[in-house]
Amino acid sequence: MLDEIKNKVTEITEELVSWRRDFHRHPELAFEEKRTSAVIREFLESLGLQVETCAKTGLRAVLQGKPGGQTVALRADMDALPLQEEGDKEYISQNPGITHACGHDGHMAIIMGVAKILSQMKDRFSGKIVFLFQPSEERIPGGAKLMIEEGALEGVDAIFGLHLWQNLATGIVGLVKGPMMAQPDAFSITIKGKGGHGSMPQQTVDPILVASQLVVNVQSIVSRSIDPLKPVVVSFGTIKGGTIYNIIPEKVTLTGTVRSFDADVQKLTEQRLRKITRKTCETYGATAELKYDIGYASLINDAGMVDFVEQITAKTLGKERVKHIEPVMGGEDFAYYLKKVPGAFLFFGMGDGTQYPHHHPGFDIDEKALPEAAYLMTALALEGSSLHIPH
Repeated sequence: MLDEIKNKVTEITEELVSWRRDFHRHPELAFEEKRTSAVIREFLESLGLQVETCAKTGLRAVLQGKPGGQTVALRADMDALPLQEEGDKEYISQNPGITHACGHDGHMAIIMGVAKILSQMKDRFSGKIVFLFQPSEERIPGGAKLMIEEGALEGVDAIFGLHLWQNLATGIVGLVKGPMMAQPDAFSITIKGKGGHGSMPQQTVDPILVASQLVVNVQSIVSRSIDPLKPVVVSFGTIKGGTIYNIIPEKVTLTGTVRSFDADVQKLTEQRLRKITRKTCETYGATAELKYDIGYASLINDAGMVDFVEQITAKTLGKERVKHIEPVMGGEDFAYYLKKVPGAFLFFGMGDGTQYPHHHPGFDIDEKALPEAAYLMTALALEGSSLHIPH
């Protein structure tokens, strides 16, 4: 049956590319994926699937096979990024300031391909396949929690998701057992001082000076407060303040992120961040307001399910395509599905010939990855629904 699936994937390769490029031309932001959702709904209903709306613009579609078997869910994220695309590709974004610079357009096309192939084979496998098209993966608090609250995982025995990955060669499947992606918390700090003329700093409390010291002091959290065997990242992303060269401003605002795989480490880092901010400001006579937003949970793969993905990858693409990789500090709300049911998240390489990383205005994918990824995800769903998946 795998050979038949492979042939069917080959037959729809042009459609996969066409679907992906259509989504790329018409990107939509988190919870605004109205056109995207409508296109996918029409497609799924044309296959005879039962389709329900979840999480505002999300979709849950069910394909019923023969009686028995298990229920396997596959998830694709739908949202784009608030970014102006650069380049001269034929399918460049037509929506100013918005682009699919992360690969979600490809994720949707891949799962649509799986749905098309398996809908043609529903009398030949047992169980159910649930297709989840989720809004708002890019923007915390994300769409996964809302999908789950509205019944997306009802009756689901296992779930799989993928991310097209620029850091891997096209066709390589990157796997991690256990923690794979970090909890991405965000923070903002507004330091309030006393403004004045740049020629008379003695009359001011300079928030730029305080902010500079704070950036340096915070680096001690990782080097001196956290067990060196437990990875954590504390990074500042922006620092804004002032209007002109000769005025010391009243306030400066900094933003940044805290990322780790361990909830206790995350909590300790937040505590130290708050204390260092308060004490640094006190030293210079300034005050601070710190806002800390908890991000997605750390994505933790079920070890048995990762073994299952490796087995199916070896059967479909070849064992040489499997690469056990290091965890990454990026965040992903697929983590919430894995807290509810066993499953695995994988990276599917699409880096051949691409020069720009994820979230870059010139980002693009190697579209040769689309049929191979569709082949793998179809096999995972088919084998998973018909067999007992170990976990």
